[in-house]
Amino acid sequence: MRLFLLPISTRRSLIYCQRLNNQLSSKVTWTDKLTTKASNTWLKWEKAEKGWRTGWQRKVTHYGNKLFETIPHEEWGLKSIPPLKKRRRDEELQDDKQMEVVYPGSAITEDRVRMALQEFAGDQRQGFHTKWMWGSIIGMPFTAPAALLPIVPNIPFFYLVFRAWSHWRARSGSQHIDFLLDNRLLKLTKSPNLELAYEAGGLDVSLKELDRDVEKMREEPPENISKSDVEKNMERMLLTQSNGRLISEIVDVPELEEQVQRAVKQVEKAIRAEREFREEKRDLDDVNKEQGAQR
Repeated sequence: MRLFLLPISTRRSLIYCQRLNNQLSSKVTWTDKLTTKASNTWLKWEKAEKGWRTGWQRKVTHYGNKLFETIPHEEWGLKSIPPLKKRRRDEELQDDKQMEVVYPGSAITEDRVRMALQEFAGDQRQGFHTKWMWGSIIGMPFTAPAALLPIVPNIPFFYLVFRAWSHWRARSGSQHIDFLLDNRLLKLTKSPNLELAYEAGGLDVSLKELDRDVEKMREEPPENISKSDVEKNMERMLLTQSNGRLISEIVDVPELEEQVQRAVKQVEKAIRAEREFREEKRDLDDVNKEQGAQR
């Protein structure tokens, strides 16, 4: 397998695992069968025709897909990493072959890559997924009354089942990274092709930020802008949603397009919320100063 570590902003990164072959997963497990069955059912529901018998299936998938978009991109990325079973563990140790961690050297340093990997493999990350996995399992019995509804299946129950499985897979992926780090089985590799994609992405981000700054200057005095938006340590985006396709085509991993788009959307929302909070705090501080001066 090959890992991609892609910085989305100056502080947050996306991780994704590309499976290069199926040698270690030739035996299909029951979880793989259930996952395939659930995916096929979901796709069938998405294509369901309108009508009182099957129309609800399309509505469920419509709102379900929106709900899936709120799941953190870190969780989606860790789920792409296969669980560390005994057979895989033994083969990885016996082969003693380092696995590539591909990253754009122009956008993130090697030290930052190692720090990001340690965060993905850390106790805090594993504890988070363990906590919410058990939270989802505990919540399952409370969805039992929904099973009494006619025709429509127990959607809340199946959602909690999915969330429990999702957190389990994410925790397993985190544990796998931890194992690879402990045994020094990861090889950090700079990708010139990714660096080209980030150069194009940086241009898109710069133009977007320029438009935002111009709009900001129209709304606020320059002295306020210098205090809030022009900060050396302020987090900034490195990619836009449109860069997802370019990156996926350059590295020839189609699945990365959706992963990048989701991550960019979530990080943009988080940065925007933090910026608005800082601005509100600054305005409140200014009001308090004015009131203090009047006294």
